[in-house]
Amino acid sequence: MFMVARTPRGVLCAVLALLLCAALPHAGAAEQPTLTVVATYDNKGEIFTEFHKKTGILIHFLDMPPGEILARTAAEGGRPLADLWFGAGIDSFLKARDLGLLEVYRSPEADAIPAAYKDAEGYWTGVSLVLSGLLVNTDLLAERNLAPPRLWADLVRPEYRGQLLFADPAVSSATFATIGGLLKKMGEAEGWNYLEALAANAAYITKSASDPQKKVQSGQVPVALVPLSGEMLGRRGKSPVQALLPGDGIPYMAVGVAVFKDARNPEGARAFVDWALSLEGQRIIQAKDPRIMVRPNLPLPGTLEEGAELIDVDVVAISRERRRLLEEWARRVEKKR
Repeated sequence: MFMVARTPRGVLCAVLALLLCAALPHAGAAEQPTLTVVATYDNKGEIFTEFHKKTGILIHFLDMPPGEILARTAAEGGRPLADLWFGAGIDSFLKARDLGLLEVYRSPEADAIPAAYKDAEGYWTGVSLVLSGLLVNTDLLAERNLAPPRLWADLVRPEYRGQLLFADPAVSSATFATIGGLLKKMGEAEGWNYLEALAANAAYITKSASDPQKKVQSGQVPVALVPLSGEMLGRRGKSPVQALLPGDGIPYMAVGVAVFKDARNPEGARAFVDWALSLEGQRIIQAKDPRIMVRPNLPLPGTLEEGAELIDVDVVAISRERRRLLEEWARRVEKKR
């Protein structure tokens, strides 16, 4: 147990524009190597800039949610959208592996990563942990005479009925991680009773993973369940929109990196995996978006409150239970709404 944020859909984003302009080759110069990445990681542009500085490999990226990546790749008959997948949850990598979309790569740097955060066959490796928590609009809470929720138990109180928003666990890794974490903490019987009460208190359950954050930021709803990046936690106290970590246990998900099968630049993809898992790369990635990293002995980010407690879960085991948990969620929650 540990103690102590997209561009228009389908648009290819050229990262490192200034570097590209400054580095245009003169006549006869060799063209710089490039790597195409689908990425869901905050401050990814700055991370990719550091990788370019280290290796000379330019990165272009697509910012796309995991569900869309899987659907589009399957629609293309398995033809990859990119060389590398960076920042998806373990559940997405497991599904991609089962669909035959990933290439085995066992980085030498993965020897330093705990077994809990890497695929035994080498299809993916974890990079960091993303915490599931609450995003609140303090102005809207005050307007509605509501105290900020501090515990998961607060969210099922009568005064919060209709004041909460979260995404369907089928599209949101944060909601899915919360289900898995709370079931582990409370046990199946008590946990499902709680989750039913939580769903009953929600204003509605959205089919878009990004809607809860947007609705809180725009002042339409005071509380949302979201994935909390290091950047979001670092803004606490600087805005009416605040990130909160429940004091009675924090669910989390592991996010990682994987090489697509039939990648156009597999060497560049493997070079990024090596860098992202190295001590140097882990330090740089953590500095750009403060999170708990999977490589041991790195300091916890300063954005975590002292005494914050993560729920002790097996992220791979929960991900393997995805189908059962989603079917149980549908039976208990969706059919009653």
